[in-house]
Amino acid sequence: MSYWSEFLTIALIHLFAVASPGPDFAVVSRYSLSFGRKAGYWVALGIATGIIIHVAYSLVGVALIIHQTPWLYQTLLVVGALYLGFIGTQAIKAKPRTTMSSDEFEAIKPKKRKAFIVGFITNGLNVKATLFFLTLFTTIIAPETPFSVKFGYGVYLVIATGAWFLFLTWLLTQPAIFKRVWRYSHWVDRAMGLALILLSAKLLWEWFLLIELI
Repeated sequence: MSYWSEFLTIALIHLFAVASPGPDFAVVSRYSLSFGRKAGYWVALGIATGIIIHVAYSLVGVALIIHQTPWLYQTLLVVGALYLGFIGTQAIKAKPRTTMSSDEFEAIKPKKRKAFIVGFITNGLNVKATLFFLTLFTTIIAPETPFSVKFGYGVYLVIATGAWFLFLTWLLTQPAIFKRVWRYSHWVDRAMGLALILLSAKLLWEWFLLIELI
């Protein structure tokens, strides 16, 4: 049996999902424009590693358990929302920056571990990602699809996610663009911070509605 049709459907859905604005897009943009290309790359790698978690629990059916266990789902929803609110609050406090010379551009030293952890936690605590992978592995992928094929899909999703955000980082940090926007990057920080705070508020509102329904 050929699984190319199933794979192409997954790849297309994933492309639209990963390219749409969201928490991952926000943190990659913020770290890339504020701390340089290497920082953005580490955030992208953190996000890709976070995808491994979603793929792993989807393969063993834990995603369905999370979705069908109200208190667990709600806990993840609140924790994820509060974390997004926290990093959004930090970003919105960004201070104005001065024009940067070529030497200063080359001298930017990103905090690799922090950037990686931010990407990993942002993606790992994203309950929307949980629902996305639950949908993929329970409705798009046929039940009779062998585990080995599903594992292959998972590997593709991890690599494709990492590749997209690495490309986004590379694009945002082209020297000619990066040097020009550096002095205005605090506005990018603030805009992304506001977006994360609004997303946090939206998730908390969804949690409140879930509580009301119980």
